[in-house]
Amino acid sequence: MNYYFSEKEKSQYAEEGFILREAQFSSGELDSYRKIVEATVRSADLASKHGKVYFLDKKKFVDVDSLTLQYEPKPNDNCLRVIEPAHSLNSQLELIIKDRRLTDPIKSILSVNKISLWTDKLNLKRPEVGSGFGWHQDSPYWVHNSTDVDSLPNVYLCLDDSSKSNGCFSVIAGSHTKGCLPGTADGTQLGGFYTDQETFDLKNTVDLEAAAGSVIFFNPHLVHGSSSNTSKKERRAYIITYQPENRAMLKSGLVNNI
Repeated sequence: MNYYFSEKEKSQYAEEGFILREAQFSSGELDSYRKIVEATVRSADLASKHGKVYFLDKKKFVDVDSLTLQYEPKPNDNCLRVIEPAHSLNSQLELIIKDRRLTDPIKSILSVNKISLWTDKLNLKRPEVGSGFGWHQDSPYWVHNSTDVDSLPNVYLCLDDSSKSNGCFSVIAGSHTKGCLPGTADGTQLGGFYTDQETFDLKNTVDLEAAAGSVIFFNPHLVHGSSSNTSKKERRAYIITYQPENRAMLKSGLVNNI
């Protein structure tokens, strides 16, 4: 069995910049994946004690070799928000990275037979403390490290049920067609990485409320973001970015062919 995109899905991805496939993973698989994720979080907490702490716009970051940890704003600045690259802390994540339910559609997007890993990250929105992500594209983060940002498609795996109340993934449909858009010029350190809202139309917002086990494939130029988790429920997501084979990963410079 294969999981390649249908012609209809290919057309939708080209036009809108994303595809949602629901219920791709079973409850048993998700239980196992959540245990792997929480083990990775514990490893990140231990690693952070030996890392370099710094602040950007008063937000806490810790670098440990090629690993970067991002934390929630104060007063929750001991709560992890993002772990990247997550697989460097837990090789069991490779089980997800190599799953054909993720890799076959990526091969459809890239029109290749073999792929490699660019980066992977865990986004943790803990109940009632998980902050939102402003509107942004991924490509501006990567343009200085890749000569081919067009070929870095993403997969977003919902590890928990996601809704507006716990900060589901939201996109601006069709925004990927404009390529890299300018960032904001608000004078902050990170402002340039958030997309100037004059360059896209909020009327095209799609809130992707989806059950755990659903998967979202999205273009690196697609403007996306999310709101805070105001609920009492977890909203964890695993985001994997692929590329054609034999290309080096973002942070380590190593090659990880799938």
